[in-house]
Amino acid sequence: MGSNSLNPDRFFDPDPSIRRVARALYEETRALPIVSPHGHVDARVLAENAPFPEPGSLIVQPDHYILRLLYANGVPLEDLLKGDPRRVWQLFAEHYFLFRGTPTGAWLEYELHEVFGIRLSVSAETASRIYDQISEKLQSPEFRPRALFERFNIEVLATTDAATDSLEHHCAIRESGWKGRVIPTFRPDAQFKISSPEFDALGARDYSGLVRALAERRAYFKQLGATATDHGVLEPYTASLPEDEAERLFQRGRQGEATPDDDRRFTAHLLMEMARLSLADGLVMQIHAGALRDHNRAVFERFGPNMGGDIPVATEFTRNLRPLLNACGNDSRFTLVLFTLDESTYSRELAPLAGHYPAVRLGPPWWFHDSMEGMRRFRERTTETASIYKTAGFNDDTRAFCSIPARHDLARRMDANYLGGLVARHVIDESDARPMARALAYDLAKQTYHL
Repeated sequence: MGSNSLNPDRFFDPDPSIRRVARALYEETRALPIVSPHGHVDARVLAENAPFPEPGSLIVQPDHYILRLLYANGVPLEDLLKGDPRRVWQLFAEHYFLFRGTPTGAWLEYELHEVFGIRLSVSAETASRIYDQISEKLQSPEFRPRALFERFNIEVLATTDAATDSLEHHCAIRESGWKGRVIPTFRPDAQFKISSPEFDALGARDYSGLVRALAERRAYFKQLGATATDHGVLEPYTASLPEDEAERLFQRGRQGEATPDDDRRFTAHLLMEMARLSLADGLVMQIHAGALRDHNRAVFERFGPNMGGDIPVATEFTRNLRPLLNACGNDSRFTLVLFTLDESTYSRELAPLAGHYPAVRLGPPWWFHDSMEGMRRFRERTTETASIYKTAGFNDDTRAFCSIPARHDLARRMDANYLGGLVARHVIDESDARPMARALAYDLAKQTYHL
């Protein structure tokens, strides 16, 4: 049976002049607190603080990165989501080789080694032993969610919550007396989708009532610590509509008569309204654009969303965001964080937008690109035009709670390595790289999200 070990210089450039600086920068940032301003951990986990049941439901089932690659290689989702827990883990272990060379593999290796102390390599032969080792640890107080939160050195963790969410678990965390900082993020996607069965008008009977209801919900989220909103859209199209046109589209949505084109125009207008509300209440506005959600209809209909079936599309920002940025992008009270799955926009559109408009920040590489090479490409294509200081630091964007420190560790290593390359080429001095490394690991996320 092989052993699971982590090389201390993993992910650093083999060039010794770069590796030396990368190692030094990483050593200065590795122990900084984790600021997680965007993620999908369920607040219930930390409110209830119950023991995690077993390894499969903790590591495999909530992680769509794992599910999508297993499914793509012929493992039925039924077996992964509805099978016996030990069998789920066995299937995962039998196919563990699929994750070699991927960011998921890097996260898993860290999680198993550093979080759970596993020293065996994962395989069909070792699956049962590893399952038992993790299961035993999960029964101890040190592996309860709040204890892990503190062990991971998480300073703040933002969840992502529907506009209609009661936030009862956030209230429970506050009332419990526990000092961990867990805050909600306002995500009103269902209020935008007027052509979808998911459309929820928040009880409003007219468009102005919807906007008032959204403002009231934002205020409630803010009372419970929220500092940001989040908007998942296919395209970042923005446009202002006359009030009577917005009302007409809203009523079509209420009556179940809205078309996809109505949906597109209504969303464009509501994004403008959300920017206007951010000027008033100070909530940072995030736009996650470019994912065609639930591409695999059969998987969605059987298992629901977040099963790895969202696929990137080409995305245009310059024209689509012009109305919103001309309305709000020059105002220092407004912060807009942009995420994309279309790497071709990094140097052509996103870096120039962030390098001009005071309000714009670039979110870190997201989803398919929060990888070793994806992070490197992002820095290389945006820094020269926008500088690192118009980026939003790092966020882990994960449902898999125990992978949080692994994702931040990988990002800190890759940023240290990128800066080490600049030092080796004499673009910057090592004395410059040190505060830059800290900014990328910690400061920028706090500043961007007003934390």
